[in-house]
Amino acid sequence: CLATLIIMLVGDTYTLINYVSFINYLCYGVTIMGLIVLRWKKPKIFRPIKVNLLIPITYLAFWAFLLIFSLYSEPIVCGVGLIIILTGVPVFFLGVYWRNKPKCVNRLIESMTCWGQKLCFVVYPQCGSVEEE
Repeated sequence: CLATLIIMLVGDTYTLINYVSFINYLCYGVTIMGLIVLRWKKPKIFRPIKVNLLIPITYLAFWAFLLIFSLYSEPIVCGVGLIIILTGVPVFFLGVYWRNKPKCVNRLIESMTCWGQKLCFVVYPQCGSVEEE
């Protein structure tokens, strides 16, 4: 979100759309790859919708072509898109992977979440820790 605000202030909207579209297509492809891996490694799990594997494999072939073409034609835009994705890695490690956080870090994360919810009107904020209940 912060990177988007900076790009909107500094750059133009066309560049931001290119960054976001590259990121979206990259995430779509990784999701389809996950579908194929799960179908191969765990074929017996329940699936409410089962698709012939030819469809995701065909999608991945076109996806790879478009992604490689994008990387070839606009490497700077793709590189910035990858950097934007990688900014989420420290957030993942601080928020999810690090289990034994000090209470002050938990309070900070909780207050930032509550503030973000109020700002964006996404969810009715429940400020206050779970430990208090």
